[in-house]
Amino acid sequence: MEPITHLNTLIERYPVLRPIEGQIKAAYHVLQDCYENGGKLLVAGNGGSCADAEHIVGELMKGFVKRRPVSEGEREALSRQGSRISKETGIEENLGEELACCLQGGLPAIALTGHSGLSTAFLNDVNGEMIYAQQLWGYAKPEDVFLGISTSGNSKNILYALTAAKARGIKTIILTGGCGGKLSKSADVSIIVPEQETYKIQELHLPIYHGLCLMLEERFF
Repeated sequence: MEPITHLNTLIERYPVLRPIEGQIKAAYHVLQDCYENGGKLLVAGNGGSCADAEHIVGELMKGFVKRRPVSEGEREALSRQGSRISKETGIEENLGEELACCLQGGLPAIALTGHSGLSTAFLNDVNGEMIYAQQLWGYAKPEDVFLGISTSGNSKNILYALTAAKARGIKTIILTGGCGGKLSKSADVSIIVPEQETYKIQELHLPIYHGLCLMLEERFF
C-alpha cells in the first residue's frame, strides 16, 4: 500500500480536514525526509497536547498496525550477544533469542514532556518555560524534526522550543487550530485544524497524527 492511501482514508473519514490536506501531506514529507536521513522526532505540548506528544511517540517507537519484526541480521546479532551473556552469567536461556522474538522496529522519537527530574531541576534553577527549549538544545541534530502541539498556537514554552529548534537548524512542524496563533507564522509546516474550541481542536489532532504515523509506518516497514 502507498503511504498516501492512509491520507486519502483520513480525509474520507474526516471530510472537515479536506481544506488542510496539503498541510498534512507537507508534514508527512518533512517527517519522511527526517527518517530517511537518520533523524529523530522531538515532540512537545501542554496538558492534553502533552498526552498527545506521548501518544505519538508510542505509535512510532513500536508496531502501530504492523508488527515490525527485527531483520535476520539483527536477529543473529541479538542471538550472538545473548549466547555470550549466557556463558558469562551462567544463565540457561539465551536472552538475545527472547529479545529477537519480541523487539520491533522503531522510528526514533522523544517526547520532551516526560523527564520530570530534568524538568523540575530546570524549573527550580533557571526558567520552567524554557525546559522544552533546553531539551531541544541538547538533543537536536541537523536531520531531526521538532513537532510542537498547541491548540492556541501561542504557548510560550513551545515558542521558546521553536526558536531553539530554528537556531539548531532543524525543521519544525506545528499542530494547532483556530487562526494558527504565533507559532504558525514561523514553523516550516503548520497544520491548522478548522476548529476554534480547545476540545474540538484536540478531537481532530488525534486522527491527524494517527494518519501521519500510519503513513510513516507504511513507508518504512
